[in-house]
Amino acid sequence: MATPMSDQEKRKQISIRGIVGVENVAEIKKGFNRHLHFTLAKDRNVSTQRDYFFALAHTVRDHLVGRWLRTQQYYYETDPKRVYYLSLEFYMGRTLENTMINLGLQNACDEAIYQLGLDMEDLEEMEEDAGLGNGGLGRLAACFLDSMATLGLAAYGYGIRYEFGIFNQKISNGWQVEEADDWLRYGNPWEKARPEYMLPVHFYGRVEHTAQGAKWLDTQIVLAMPYDTPVPGYKNNTVNTMRLWSAKAPNDFNLQEFNVGDYIQAVLDRNLAENISRVLYPNDNFFEGKELRLKQEYFVVAATLQDIIRRFKSSKFGCRDPVRTSYETFPEKVAIQLNDTHPALAIPELMRILLDVEKLAWEKAWDVTVQTCAYTNHTVLPEALERWSVHMFEKLLPRHLEIIYEINRRHLDRISAMYPGDGDRLRRMSLIEEGDPKRINMAHLCVVGSHAVNGVARIHSEIVKNTVFKDFYDIEPEKFQNKTNGITPRRWLLLCNPGLADVIAEKIGEEFLTDLYQLKKLLNFIDDDTFIRDLAKVKQENKLKFSVYLEEKYKVKINPESIFDIQVKRIHEYKRQLLNCLHIITFYNRIKKDPNKQYVPRTVMIGGKAAPGYHMAKMIIKLITSVADIVNNDPVVGDRLKVIYLENYRVSLAEKVVPAADLSEQISTAGTEASGTGNMKFMLNGALTIGTMDGANVEMAEEAGEENLFIFGMRVEDVEAMDKTGYNAKEYYDRIPELKQVMDQISSGFFSPKQPDLFKDIINMLMNHDRFKVFADYEAYISSQEKVNDLYKNPKEWTKTVIKNIAGSGKFSSDRTIAEYAREIWGVEPSDVKIPPPNEPRE
Repeated sequence: MATPMSDQEKRKQISIRGIVGVENVAEIKKGFNRHLHFTLAKDRNVSTQRDYFFALAHTVRDHLVGRWLRTQQYYYETDPKRVYYLSLEFYMGRTLENTMINLGLQNACDEAIYQLGLDMEDLEEMEEDAGLGNGGLGRLAACFLDSMATLGLAAYGYGIRYEFGIFNQKISNGWQVEEADDWLRYGNPWEKARPEYMLPVHFYGRVEHTAQGAKWLDTQIVLAMPYDTPVPGYKNNTVNTMRLWSAKAPNDFNLQEFNVGDYIQAVLDRNLAENISRVLYPNDNFFEGKELRLKQEYFVVAATLQDIIRRFKSSKFGCRDPVRTSYETFPEKVAIQLNDTHPALAIPELMRILLDVEKLAWEKAWDVTVQTCAYTNHTVLPEALERWSVHMFEKLLPRHLEIIYEINRRHLDRISAMYPGDGDRLRRMSLIEEGDPKRINMAHLCVVGSHAVNGVARIHSEIVKNTVFKDFYDIEPEKFQNKTNGITPRRWLLLCNPGLADVIAEKIGEEFLTDLYQLKKLLNFIDDDTFIRDLAKVKQENKLKFSVYLEEKYKVKINPESIFDIQVKRIHEYKRQLLNCLHIITFYNRIKKDPNKQYVPRTVMIGGKAAPGYHMAKMIIKLITSVADIVNNDPVVGDRLKVIYLENYRVSLAEKVVPAADLSEQISTAGTEASGTGNMKFMLNGALTIGTMDGANVEMAEEAGEENLFIFGMRVEDVEAMDKTGYNAKEYYDRIPELKQVMDQISSGFFSPKQPDLFKDIINMLMNHDRFKVFADYEAYISSQEKVNDLYKNPKEWTKTVIKNIAGSGKFSSDRTIAEYAREIWGVEPSDVKIPPPNEPRE
């Protein structure tokens, strides 16, 4: 077999990756050597690979700065409406390659690094992931930043600069072990600290009501230090800003007059304040009501709102026109998007500023707040909804509690007037849940305090309107929208899969990178044999490259002819990695029962992190690794079935996995996965989907044709019907012999001979209290997997189906998603104005 082209060689074929002028390359080499010498104070005799990475990163960053300054100057002069995307997570991954691509520098950098006798891929591997997110919600925020810059929106991402991001996962004896992610250890070349914009944030204290209004007194102060990261759009010279806040203790912290004497202890105690930005909470779709987390949520909101208001007041328009001291125009100049309820405190905090500081009347302040804020809901799982104890609030944020009570009073007065005597409705719709302890329902606060509420896929937005927020929808249906999630095609096609991007560009040009709907044109080549062959070749090369990576890392021999069957996502019962596991064992049993039969070979890869406190998720990992041990070491099986647990799944690993996949597993119980975005990445990169009618899978089936996905299992209606009649796992266990065999093997210790009852908790859950009805979809899943095998036996038909999927993936660009937010929620229009680059004089 021909050796696959290196990514560097592939890049050279693509003009998308920028022109290589001799001057260009010389300039980059010059910058590289300058940074090695002056920034890193090293020479080529003592430099490490990491030094070379930093030298290149600083060189590329130099090309950002002029565009960054010019973009911000352009916003100051044109005074557009600004969009503020508030999120506690931004799962950015690596920055170097994405920056080179968006600046059109990749080929020049490749050539410069090659001439310097270095290997670009080795340098790229030195970069740490910025792992400031858990999964979908945080990665969505990162894709949105890329799209907002590419669409020329005056947008800002605001979040927390966690010192420690999502933990690094080690698998030890088949168990997950967590390690701290010290991602800033060697420094971060992309961020710029801005101590001159440091802002105070208040906690604790008490409220005094005076003739001049409410005063929040005797507070503890923590300083918020901003760190700015440039966010380049794709080849449009726009560079936006992501501003992340870090907590700093003030210099007089614990040294006030009443704390005389223990100076050393006071300085050591500065850590208490600075712990606010120490670590990302590692929960995905689960609420843990810890005080430190509430502090993080208020910290990001309080710092951000001060910044928003400063920028609103001091804009150029405001300098010329005294009307800017009035808040009438605030919603015309500011849009705030709340990424889930985590930044919900923006609503009472904006109210506090307008009422107590700016002295607006309640009605005016409330109108401004509602017109400014919008809320995105990301889940309907009850255990994920944020419900903070009133007691904790009272201690930490006493003024905000008063404001929330008043919002609730007025809200309930309005409901009472509409539904006199309906006490049950009032209880359901209240922001305060009575009980012990009393709790604040943050989702209700967001719905009441926002002018728009959206779900993240059509089916999810319907569930939101018909169940979770039905009472609110009945009153204000116009508030509720859908915005189906998307992914950026720059990172998730051009960056991670240059071979595929090239084959596509050859046929339809390069416009698809900023207008993904153009992929529809690929349907014209569905019968083009060379195109079919080229696509299959790219997939095979990606599989070979990933096989080499796996064999180095896991010391297992991979069969690159096998189906690469992949499920990568956070480990959660609702995502049903257990269903996948049951199929693996079923397939294993079939090979053992009839070893001489022909089977379509598979390599099943499962990866993802479990929240450290989620016992069941950790047991699921142990089960998968235990099954892998048995399967991979059974000589009867050979290379027909291999199971690999992908350790430490993260953005940079996704960029390797996704292009190599044949089959994408999206098998959540219908009605539980709000959207999913991994599903979209696999579709765009030429994998076929096996999945339930859940989240965005529904729309993927609609775009590509349901017959071109392997759709199986219960629909939402079937799940609801079963909830009424009751789900009885034992009935399936008794009726389906293959399922019974699998369960008996797990419970008898076939996969854990040294500890036969190791998986008793899993067995007990599946048999007696499985909220996600794994057995109910087992038969449909197994027979759908047989259809996968049948199609894979016909490579040409498989590849034609792949083409239909890629051609149908245009809807799932985050550019389309952001254009919809812009027009339908934020009231701004995407712009294709190309700001002149720094080397052109301005008019």
